[in-house]
Amino acid sequence: MHVRDAVEADAEALAAIADAPSDAMRGLVHDRTVRVAVEEEAATDPNEDVDADPADLLGFVSFDVRADTVHVTQFGGTREAAERLLAEPLRFAAGEGMAVELLVVEGEDDLRTAAERAGFEADGPGPRFEGKATTRYRVEEA
Repeated sequence: MHVRDAVEADAEALAAIADAPSDAMRGLVHDRTVRVAVEEEAATDPNEDVDADPADLLGFVSFDVRADTVHVTQFGGTREAAERLLAEPLRFAAGEGMAVELLVVEGEDDLRTAAERAGFEADGPGPRFEGKATTRYRVEEA
């Protein structure tokens, strides 16, 4: 598995993983730090233009910083990819001495498992999204 920065050409694949509109995912790529995990065979030279094949994308993570916390705004994909991708905001936070937070929607057991294996601990209930409960996970000063 290879991790790289997301590019606009990844929007369709991101939309399929996140069950979100492609335009929203294009905006995400432009507005946040977004990393994607791809099959090792699909890895490209980071200096070349990417012709993204949605089938090659295993998962993604997006994050930004507010106050003294890195917030994972979205993540998804296979459990293995999600776990590997969560290392990206944790690594950034460690360099800055910040905490990291994320939300997992009730019933998304693979993402919950990925968060816990990456070192996140449940920190109480989060806000409801589309009527579904969430759990807030946190790592203090990664």
